[in-house]
Amino acid sequence: MDKVIVYLDDPAYARQHMAGGAVPTHWVLVACAPRMTHRISKWVSHSARENWRSRWADKLFDQVVPALRARGDDVTPVLARGPLPELTRTLMAEHGTERVLDVRRPKAPADGGAAPGALLGLGAMLLLAGD
Repeated sequence: MDKVIVYLDDPAYARQHMAGGAVPTHWVLVACAPRMTHRISKWVSHSARENWRSRWADKLFDQVVPALRARGDDVTPVLARGPLPELTRTLMAEHGTERVLDVRRPKAPADGGAAPGALLGLGAMLLLAGD
């Protein structure tokens, strides 16, 4: 059985990029919860943050795991609680695999508006050049 470690944070995006093959696969799904700002620690206890992460991961797994199991694949859900490089080494040793797939949704640019503005400018330039 083929084993793959998969990092995910968005079920719809993950389903698009996790193609099933003819070979049965053992998926080690690692839920990567969104980061919380450092200011939240003033208002929310550590246990409340951990409970939120657990509930968030459960919702994610509820949307991804049934489809994988319906294909006949094995699934091991894991919640990332620390740095991914250390977790990756641990999971690789535990499951005996070298395959790691990162299907986390790409983040938007830091300023939030540079890419759309640049695209609009490029579109306007092409429109003017066509006249």
